[in-house]
Amino acid sequence: MAAESSAVPGSPAWWASRPPAPVQRRGRPPVDVGKIIDTALRLIDEVGVQALTLRMLADTLGSGTATLYRHFAGKDELLAHVVDRILGEVRLTPEAVKGLSWREAVTVGAEALYDTLRRHPHALPLLVSQVPVGPNGLVNRERAIGLLLSFGFSVDLAARGFTAIGHYVIGFAIQQHGPGAAGPEDQPQLHDYYRSLDPAAYPATRAAAEELTGVPLHEEFRFGLGLLLDGLERALPAK
Repeated sequence: MAAESSAVPGSPAWWASRPPAPVQRRGRPPVDVGKIIDTALRLIDEVGVQALTLRMLADTLGSGTATLYRHFAGKDELLAHVVDRILGEVRLTPEAVKGLSWREAVTVGAEALYDTLRRHPHALPLLVSQVPVGPNGLVNRERAIGLLLSFGFSVDLAARGFTAIGHYVIGFAIQQHGPGAAGPEDQPQLHDYYRSLDPAAYPATRAAAEELTGVPLHEEFRFGLGLLLDGLERALPAK
């Protein structure tokens, strides 16, 4: 029990000690666990992670904080489940990639993850602190690595490819959509700033001002993903 209580919520050791669903600790709560997690995510989407409190969540549910503590030891435990709930929105069924090449299938998967993450910009910082290894995180990882293996990737290349693409998608989403990220309305000002720089000190930046600020995000995302896929393709053994 000591090891379980000391494990950081969201860590592999913490998830390994979890029952299939958050356990009821005392009494008989009237609120479904899934509803608690869904409501927490909705509030995070509205007010952000830092602003969310268990009191706010309980008031929204029409309940009391004691109900929440019957399921979760604290906010950190709740947030670990929120992260896994977000990853559960990623839909990559076998039917979605049936008949596709490996590049097309990986692109579909990467865009499914990206589309999910940008729906929850305020929650993106939660994906930085730990590797997501909850139930949905494991399902997504198994599905993605298994997909690469089915196309003839070695275990080593499939694992490295999965990790590289996951880091790219999450990093891109955080930088472009996370709290405080610059929006499209900021691009003209950034463009003008680049163009105003000293041409002797920053000739390359001045010349690239349009490309640095005028490329639509979806094109930028696809371009970076394509570079990763090109590298994976070169690493595949010749047939």
